[in-house]
Amino acid sequence: MKWTDKTNMTMLTDFYELTMGKAYLDGGHEDTIAYFDLFFRSVPEQGGYAICAGLELAIDYLQNLRFSAEDIRYLRMLQTFDERFLEYLADFRFNCDVWAVPEGTVVFPGEPLIKVRGPIIQAQMVETMLLATINHQSLIATKASRIVRAAGDRKVFEFGARRAQGYDAAVLGARAAYIAGAAGTSCTIAGQQFGAPVFGTMAHSWIQLFDTEYEAFASYATSFPDDTVLLVDTYNVLESGVPNAIRVQNDILTPLGKRLKGIRIDSGDLAYLSQRSRLLLDKAGMNDCKITASNALDEYLIRDLLLQGAQIDFFGVGERLITSRAEPVFGGVYKLSGIEKDGHILPKMKISENVGKVTNPCNKEILRFYNIETNKAMADVLIVSGESDPEGEPYEIFDPIQTWKRKTLEGYRVRRLLVPVFINGKCVYDRPTLAQIRQYCKEEQETLWDSLKRFENPQSYYVDLSQKLWQIRNDFLHRHTRG
Repeated sequence: MKWTDKTNMTMLTDFYELTMGKAYLDGGHEDTIAYFDLFFRSVPEQGGYAICAGLELAIDYLQNLRFSAEDIRYLRMLQTFDERFLEYLADFRFNCDVWAVPEGTVVFPGEPLIKVRGPIIQAQMVETMLLATINHQSLIATKASRIVRAAGDRKVFEFGARRAQGYDAAVLGARAAYIAGAAGTSCTIAGQQFGAPVFGTMAHSWIQLFDTEYEAFASYATSFPDDTVLLVDTYNVLESGVPNAIRVQNDILTPLGKRLKGIRIDSGDLAYLSQRSRLLLDKAGMNDCKITASNALDEYLIRDLLLQGAQIDFFGVGERLITSRAEPVFGGVYKLSGIEKDGHILPKMKISENVGKVTNPCNKEILRFYNIETNKAMADVLIVSGESDPEGEPYEIFDPIQTWKRKTLEGYRVRRLLVPVFINGKCVYDRPTLAQIRQYCKEEQETLWDSLKRFENPQSYYVDLSQKLWQIRNDFLHRHTRG
């Protein structure tokens, strides 16, 4: 059973999508073919890039889009909708075309992560659920990417289920964190549902149950001799916890031919305590015993701990990852970009005095340019669907606002990021496994220059418009802003 099969998600929609649907039907617009783009306006925490995630769950939702008899009864009870519209909903079937960037793709502001084409009532109806899915998982994947990068070659485990904003956020957040590089999760159901590795040790309550810390450790080691990791900060890490862990190795595990896998420190000065713990463990001949640290960690604390020489092998990261505490909103939006009329696509835009809220019109594609020698991403260009790819000749890009800022790309290869997912409501996407998505995400991040990965003041990545798309956009602005 898929996660989104647990309940009918069709009614997870803002009410205005239903009221607009009725108005579309009343006005005879139900067969109007519309184009919508799902995109975001800024990278969380002023970062250099984001990670797109959530497509798998979006596919499940779209495949099961139906209004049940119970849904229709509820909507009838509201006395907002007439029987004609309720009959339309009862017969509702999703038959739109959908394109998307694959999960794990490195993405930038203004780029359509999902593009929907179809009858306007259908294409509008899916707005809320698509945004809820892509916004949340992309947010957590982006945060996890930052944390994993800070840890370097040390593993990061997602430990945030109990602090997540609801059980869906716990489960799907664990999935997104794994895509972006976390080594595993403490959330058992995420392992069951998605195949993410699960990891756990013990709580302080286990130690507190016993008369002594040593008894607690010994009992646990007897139950799990092949995988003993002991929480050593319940009373005193250096005076009690680590010495008792060493005793358990000598008294319980060594006679069984086993080794203590690790200790975990969950409070205090993690840099100092890990350094002193490492000395005690090494002196006892336990060089192979790993040290895990937890306690409200994020990328900045991890970076500082490592700069201070912390002897930490694994990081357990909870609330600041699963909630993306520093900036808990991804900010994706879903906007109309065009409609079909008389065989042509009429561009549509939202215009605002806030330049960041002006949208890009038309049915679009995303071209990504890679340096042939380094395989690093050079720039992205949004083009009008139907424009051909550059074939290696020098290609000039320019800032869509400050058009005098120009750059010529040479020595490149080009890749189109959007791939077909649904055609006429039928899924045509070859869905990768979670492990494949994770590997793809790793490879995607390797295409970025280090300057884009800085936590503070990262380099800005070029996301420009083709000359044709810029001209359509500029003409639209001129037509609709005069007088």
